[in-house]
Amino acid sequence: MYPVSDRFLARLAESHQVATRVQLFLTDGRVLDVDHTGGSVSVDRSNAIRRSCTVTCPDPALIPRTPTDQLATYGARLRISRGVQYGDGASELVPLGVFRLDSVDGSISEGPVNLQGKGLEACVADDKFTEAYTATGTVVGAVAALIQRTLPDADVVSTITDAPIGSRTFDIEADPWAGAQEIAAAAGAEVYANADGVFVIATLPDLLSATPVWAVEATEGGVYISGNRAMKSDGVYNGVLARGENTADNAPPVSALIVDSDTGSPTYWGGPFGRRPKFISSSTLTTVNACAQAASLELAQAKAPNSSGDFSSMPNPALEPGDVIRVTHPDGTRELHQVASFSVPLDEGGEFPITTISAKEDA
Repeated sequence: MYPVSDRFLARLAESHQVATRVQLFLTDGRVLDVDHTGGSVSVDRSNAIRRSCTVTCPDPALIPRTPTDQLATYGARLRISRGVQYGDGASELVPLGVFRLDSVDGSISEGPVNLQGKGLEACVADDKFTEAYTATGTVVGAVAALIQRTLPDADVVSTITDAPIGSRTFDIEADPWAGAQEIAAAAGAEVYANADGVFVIATLPDLLSATPVWAVEATEGGVYISGNRAMKSDGVYNGVLARGENTADNAPPVSALIVDSDTGSPTYWGGPFGRRPKFISSSTLTTVNACAQAASLELAQAKAPNSSGDFSSMPNPALEPGDVIRVTHPDGTRELHQVASFSVPLDEGGEFPITTISAKEDA
């Protein structure tokens, strides 16, 4: 979760005035505070481009009409924040994302105007290779190079243990962002642009060991509104076979099979759950140890219960995908859930749906 004060979290459960800010960074250097009447920011871990936004503005002057306006708008960015107003006149805002402005439309005479944007991953994805490109070195170095090939000033932060990779050549027309995701996945990690517009290389937090960052409680003074729970075995695996073969580097084929060997686990390999292997392969894996590491990290996610929850609560703009939250249902049962997606409204009283993965009962 984005760092916020205890006062902020307590305020979310109380009646409060919402504070929002939308800034438009034009290519000519101007920064405009945009008056807005609504909109939302959607965040979804399963999407290649994790964040997207829609902003509704009353001013039709934002519609570009001249070539100069168009030049200033194409390539412009939005920075969006939401928070709370405190009764003493102070406020606390948290960022919801930095977005490439992709479209502006509305009534020229009366408005309103709708602005739509995508996270900065879209800039990398759209910069397709016009010649063959070879990624080499280490996981972090190769991913950073792919990002900074398009965005030279981009900040790239890694929380994983870096490791060498075999060379990986991408063809003309290939998607560089898909390439960055592939290389990160070979190390059992994911890469995304966070709420500050910083690119992050990280592993998904472990539900069993992560500390819950927020309580969604169906109690007096709680933020819980409604909830549904589901569970299925589709998409759950208890073994991962990682393979690597790199003819360009004259590296022989290597592989490693990592299985759930805990006899007390419901997904024990060869137990009642059976054997359900998942397969991953990449030319960046050139040693058995690298395959074993990638398989182990992948297994930690693959064997998690395919449980999900759909909740509605008071909006919390500080949440991040992967955050672990504690949910208390109306019947008093408690569960830990891992956030997968949500949508933050930019107006008062908007719904805040949260979809979660890997739920488990909490003692």
